[in-house]
Parts: sequence; C-alpha cells; structure tokens
Amino acid sequence: MTDYATLRPYLISQLERGELTFLADYPLSSLCTFRIGGPADFIVYPKTERALISLVEFVRSVGVRYNVFGNASNVLFDDPGYRGVVIFTSELKSVTISGENVTAGSGMSVTALSVAAYRASLSGLEFTYGIPGSVGGAVYMNAGAYGGEIKDVCISSRVYNPDTCEIEVYSGNEQRFGYRESVYMNSPLIILSSDFRLKESDPVEIDALMRKLMNQRIEKQPLDLPSAGSVFKRCEGYFTAKLIEDSGLKGMTVGGAQVSEKHAGFIVNKGGATASDVLRLIEHIRNVVYMNFGVNIQPEVRYIPAE
Repeated sequence: MTDYATLRPYLISQLERGELTFLADYPLSSLCTFRIGGPADFIVYPKTERALISLVEFVRSVGVRYNVFGNASNVLFDDPGYRGVVIFTSELKSVTISGENVTAGSGMSVTALSVAAYRASLSGLEFTYGIPGSVGGAVYMNAGAYGGEIKDVCISSRVYNPDTCEIEVYSGNEQRFGYRESVYMNSPLIILSSDFRLKESDPVEIDALMRKLMNQRIEKQPLDLPSAGSVFKRCEGYFTAKLIEDSGLKGMTVGGAQVSEKHAGFIVNKGGATASDVLRLIEHIRNVVYMNFGVNIQPEVRYIPAE
C-alpha cells in the first residue's frame, strides 16, 4: 500500500535540514525539454548523494513509486502527470579534473562538462557540446552525436544499488555500452557520478570543433521549439530521418505535435501538444515507414506513464 501520509513530513524534515528541496503537485511540463506532462505528486531535488540515497531508501520502504532523472531531455511525461516522486539530480553537479581524468556528478549538464574539459585543454567531449542532457542521462543511454559516443570516454561510474543498499562501481565492459543502451537501462541502478578519460589537446582546436558542431546543430535541428531530441534510434543501413521524410511525413501534425519541418527525426511541440499527441504521431510514423520500406524503427524517447 502506498503511504503518502508519511512522505510529506519526511520531505519537510529533510528540507529543514537543508538536504533537499521539493515541489508538490507541480507540472512536469515546465521541467522537461518537451514541455509536456501533468503534475507530479512530488518533485524532489536532493542536494547531496547522501540525501538522494536516503530519499530512495525511504520511498521504497513506504511503497511510494519513484523515478530519477537528470534534465528530462529525452523523456515524454504522461498527460495526467506522475503518481509518486520524481527525483531530479541537477544539484549533483560537482566536477574534478586530475590530469586527463575528469569526474563529474550525474546532475551536471554534459554541455557544461564539455566546457570544463575545454578550459582544461582536454579533448574528447566536444560532441556533447549543445546536448541538453545531464551526465547521468548521457551515460544511462550512451548518448552520441557527430561520430562520438559516451562509451568512447566514460571509463567508470559510481552507482547506488537500491536492491543491495550499496554504492558500487561499474567500469570497462561492466557498463555494457551499446548503441543507445547500457547496463543502467531497465535496472534499479542510480548513477551518482562518472569518470571520463580525455586527451590533452590544443584549446584553440577544441574550441573550433565545439563551435563547428554547435553551428551544425543550429543549422540542422529545430532548436527553437520544444522537443526531446531525436525521437527514433538509428536503423542499421538507413538514415531514419530520411525514411520518415521519404514517406512524406515531414511537417505532419497530430494535435500540437509535429514532425519537424527542419529535421524529420524530431517531433516538436508546436504549442499545447500532449503526450497522447506525440504517442499517436510516433505510432503513425512507425506504421507508415514500415509499410513503405519494411523497416521497423524504434523510439529512443522514454515514455513515463502516470502510474
């Protein structure tokens, strides 16, 4: 039985101790890049790893549903919202640089991390510049762009395992990185921080590459409208966006959701889009592409149901 009666007093007690901040019945649409989603029962920002772990232990002990996010940049929240606790790691944004090794908290934005690396004359994270996600989110899904992937530079991650109540370290092949996947997907593991091994390089060259990639993003992607980034995974042997465009779907709308007129791999929120709009559009795109080309494209956006 879900015990909400003890949850608010617990959150208030932690708030008073300075361990976290929280919002009640707050719209998720204002906290994700898609700008879609109804109110969550509670939205919580732990200020330390200890506070995050304590919160997870508590909500599990009283049977309250929870989910952990970084910047919710690859997420589609449900229209009714979320019954339970949505935890954001955005306060966990420390960064330490030692030689060519960088350690970053899971809540730090990957764009901020790439800038910190550039300032230390370290190369390897240029491809993340402009990605709106967090370190934890990028490691979780092995984010990639312009020929680079997180697996190329992430050597280990510290995680909290709620099942064992232990902090564990996953390194090397233990992270099981694949195309838009890792060991952390479909598991209870919560990423606390990650270690990256970069290479010393000329900061002028690093800056030039970062600017070049950002200009490509601005030129090719619909950054002026809310979205969750690329909606579908790459298909072996195909460019997914081209399959969608060649199917005549560019610009198609369902409610407030639209296949971007600038980049067919994106679904954008033209104004007032609902999760239902996006899901219907995704399903239509998949059906049409399959009928036209026999290719079963798979979404990479995470849909989070209300209950």
